[in-house]
Amino acid sequence: MEKEITLQKIKELGLLAVIRGPSAELTLQTVDALIKGGVLGIEITLSTPDAFSVANKLNTQYGDAIVLGMGTLTDSEHVTEAKKAGAKFLVSPIFDETLSKVMVDSGLVTMIGALTPSEVFKAYRMGSDVIKIFPGRLGGPDYIKDLKGPFPYIPMMPTGGVDLTNMVEWFAAGVIAVGAGSNLCPKKLIIEGKFSEITEIAGHFVEAVKKARQL
Repeated sequence: MEKEITLQKIKELGLLAVIRGPSAELTLQTVDALIKGGVLGIEITLSTPDAFSVANKLNTQYGDAIVLGMGTLTDSEHVTEAKKAGAKFLVSPIFDETLSKVMVDSGLVTMIGALTPSEVFKAYRMGSDVIKIFPGRLGGPDYIKDLKGPFPYIPMMPTGGVDLTNMVEWFAAGVIAVGAGSNLCPKKLIIEGKFSEITEIAGHFVEAVKKARQL
């Protein structure tokens, strides 16, 4: 039941912050800033230093107030550690049958990465709850429209290339949510400690998602 609740929350939020923090401490501060701006879907990628420890701290501090996940999973062991750290959803940028099976068997919401129609279908057939279309910027919203032709029933979420200028187009194409990284929390602002600016950007993204869904 918890998996269904998590998936529903992700759909309701419509936005996941994909965070590749330069350090553990700066990542925690970045997440604080995003939450203040209303971004409650948080994906800590494994390219973040001490990623599992960061996720564990966030889970302890925020609990069910946020939807916490871990991304850039490329090995089966990552699944076990992510679950221990408190992740409620798992994301991989790739489609690998062995990894995909372990992710699905975890009982957590699973987002397997795919790009081609064959990958999208295989990932869905493996049991992925949402297909992470990556890199999203490669085809843009029009590519999602093309994929939705033969696969209208497959939930999709683009990551890469999502910004304030194209939010309407993504949702009009039929995605259930979007993943935003550097456009939502620019690395330059993180390093310079300008977290109030990140909070402001976060607010704009949340509002953009709401408006896109109203059209």
